[in-house]
Order: sequence, then C-alpha cells, then structure tokens
Amino acid sequence: MARYETVDGILLLNKPAGLTSNQALQRVKRLFRAKKAGHTGSLDPAATGMLPLCFGEATKVCAFLLDADKSYRVTARLGSRTDTGDATGAEIDTAAVPELDAEQWRDILDGFLGDSLQVPPMYSALKKGGKRLYEMARKGETVEREPRPIRIYAIDLMESRGKRLVFRVHCSKGTYVRSLVEDIAAKAGTVAHTASLHRETVGEFDAADMLDMGSLEADAEAGKDVLHDHLLPPDAALGAFPALELNAANAAKFTAGQEISMSAQGPVGFVRVYGEARQFCGVGELTEAGALAPKRVFHSAEKNS
Repeated sequence: MARYETVDGILLLNKPAGLTSNQALQRVKRLFRAKKAGHTGSLDPAATGMLPLCFGEATKVCAFLLDADKSYRVTARLGSRTDTGDATGAEIDTAAVPELDAEQWRDILDGFLGDSLQVPPMYSALKKGGKRLYEMARKGETVEREPRPIRIYAIDLMESRGKRLVFRVHCSKGTYVRSLVEDIAAKAGTVAHTASLHRETVGEFDAADMLDMGSLEADAEAGKDVLHDHLLPPDAALGAFPALELNAANAAKFTAGQEISMSAQGPVGFVRVYGEARQFCGVGELTEAGALAPKRVFHSAEKNS
C-alpha cells in the first residue's frame, strides 16, 4: 500500500486533452503520494492548458484562484454549431460563413471588450433547481439561464482563414469561452463552435511555468526531490494582494486566529501576511476600522516568494 505524505505547494499542470480536471489531479496526486490536494478552475476534458494543483496547506488558496482572471488561446470552427458548444458535441446547426478580412474580424472582436452579461451554456456545471445544467442538457432539456456579468480585458485576433478563427482572450472569472465563440459568430452573421481551447494563464501564474504530465511522470521516476522542486509556495498564487509584514508577537497572534489592531491604516481588503524572516503566515483582511482579521492561516514552512 502506498505511503502518502504531507506535501505543501502549488504545481501548474499543462492538462492534456482527454482527461477531466479531477482525473488529472488524481494522477499527479499519486505521483507526489500527497495526502491532500485540490484543483482550481476546472477545464473541460477536451481543453488543455493551465490547471493549478494545490497540495496540503496550499489548498487554502483555491478559493482565491477561482476568482482569478484567466487567458485562453481559442480556435473556433465557423459555420457549424454543436449542442455542447465544442467539438465533442453533435452538430445541430450550420450556416454560411461570411467573407470577412482581418480588420473586420478585429472590429467584431473589439465589440466584446469590457463589461457585459453572458448567458451560460446548458452544458455547464451550474445548477438550477438543484440539478446540474449539463445533466438536464443530456436529457434534451433546455431551461432559462440568468445572464451573468463578465469582463473581457483583451481579445486579439491571431488567425482568420476560411472556417477557422483563432484568437487570444483575457477574461474575468465565470466567462464561458464556448458561449463567447457563439456570440462572436452571431455578430458575424453565422454560427460556430469551439474547436480547441488552451488556457495559458491563471491569475499571476506564467505559462512558462507549466509542466506536462509526461515530464512529471519522468521526474517522479528520478526521485521525490526532483518532483518536489517543481512546487511553488502557496503565496505565489496571491501576488495581486499587497504584502504586510508583522513583528513576531503579532505574527503569533495572527496564526492563532486572533484579530490584530493596526496602528497604521493601510489599504482596505485582502493582504498577504508575513512574519519575521519573511515567513508566510496567511491571508488577512484589513478593515476600515484598522483591524487585521485572519482569513486563511498557514502553518507550512515552505519557502516563500
């Protein structure tokens, strides 16, 4: 029977196509023989790209990563709409594809910049009446979905040729790229589905730090130390939050879950909290009253960024 260990840190997996996010997590968890692990921001089985995997104490940052912005490289198949919105579904509609040049496509894409409301697809994990939408969709049911606010920070055309449209999008949490592709096609006077989807970034994480499953499996054969060298510290996920350093006494209070009165009023909101020697203590929230309230307390001794 495998012996499982306490492992703390974050690994950026380049998820391969054909695996659910949980299947990918379980494979990597076995490689590390980790007791506790979770993933943030599911990718569809057909999608590839960045899937942050959190181990041990780092699972406490999962909620913050779910709220992070993300970027994708998207390939759309124009002229064909599927029931799932991607290449795994059955074709349910076709339409002629207008002959648009690159500048015309850029104008259409630019129209999606900024804040908008998006109707989630039926093939999604959202619930209505206690049931997953995709469960109802598989039975041929369609229900009304409430539009949800999203934000597109950037959307750049990479290729437009015949029925193939490729673009890169940087968007807020909750954005369904499959729905975005369909909406873009509608603006162009046609239909489309997502032929391939690759997530390049999540929050502050860089695409260059992703690791393929094959590389991880090879490193696991080389030994535990080689594998563990790929782990990022938990606070690497929190670079968008300001850093706050505490003295030894206040750091001890913070890690004990006690609220701390701050003499100097800083910015209100979440902060990364560090003790002496730059030891990461957790995530706190500065209130308007000048108090620091612990939100997530960390007890690992991993190296910090």
